[in-house]
Amino acid sequence: MDGSTESGRHPRLGRRLLTERLSSYWLTVAGYFAIALFVLIVLLLLYESLPLLSEYSLVQLLTSSNWDPAQNEFGFLPAIVGTIYVTALTMAMGTPLAILTAIYIAEFAEGRTKRLVSSFIDVLAAIPSVIFGLVALIVVVPFVGDYLAPAVGSSATGLGIFTVSLVMAIVITPFMISLSVESLEALPDELRETSLGVGATKWETIRHVLLRAAGPGIFSAVLLGFGRVFGATIVPAMLIGSQMQLPDSPFATGQTLPTLIVNDFGELMSLPLTQSALIFVGVILVVVVWLFNFTAMLARRRLKRRWQY
Repeated sequence: MDGSTESGRHPRLGRRLLTERLSSYWLTVAGYFAIALFVLIVLLLLYESLPLLSEYSLVQLLTSSNWDPAQNEFGFLPAIVGTIYVTALTMAMGTPLAILTAIYIAEFAEGRTKRLVSSFIDVLAAIPSVIFGLVALIVVVPFVGDYLAPAVGSSATGLGIFTVSLVMAIVITPFMISLSVESLEALPDELRETSLGVGATKWETIRHVLLRAAGPGIFSAVLLGFGRVFGATIVPAMLIGSQMQLPDSPFATGQTLPTLIVNDFGELMSLPLTQSALIFVGVILVVVVWLFNFTAMLARRRLKRRWQY
């Protein structure tokens, strides 16, 4: 009987080991496939950008402000500055709001109130970006052009960098809130109880204990927001004004790298050099996002080691 039991165990053990090996194999293949796909995309974009790079130097392309495809002038500086402007303003407005809201949901809201607020956050995250753009055209653009810009001594139509940044802050905030709430709620209750037990107030516990412990997760939420803003297309295309110029104020119209592709690619497909220039914009986007994510990964690891309990 013992022999039959052992013989029954060995086949099951063998099948489990085989399944584990196959799972590990396919996961490894999937990982290398993702890397290969990324490299392939970058190489393809670089190859299609060669006609432009053979005619103009990289410094000339990145520092020139002249954009006139009909005259073979391809200066990306206004779009680069516009992208940085929009991203910085959006993150400055959205990040504090997301973190404070996440703290309220995770640490203060209870019962029905918590469920209600969380459900509205989820609904906001599910709304397509184009809907935010349409509502902004009806409400935000007139408000900025008729009231906000004149109040600070600036003249504007309402379309521009500030309007895009304000709307994009609303678009990305629900995603950052959800991830930040998950990070805070995943912390063990012992952290809260220990801090409160030594005499710390609830806010001191949140600021000095919980935010430090959930720091890497909240940092990841901010990274997600950055990625969505940097590559955003539909909202900037609707609200930024699409003027290839260096912005002189937050209320000025401008251009971003993604909107440059959207606005010019279709109608200028027949011009090989212009097509190459727009594909090169894609190279810039991919490289910048990769560099930012790589740097952020290193920073997140360092924060995790520093804040580890």
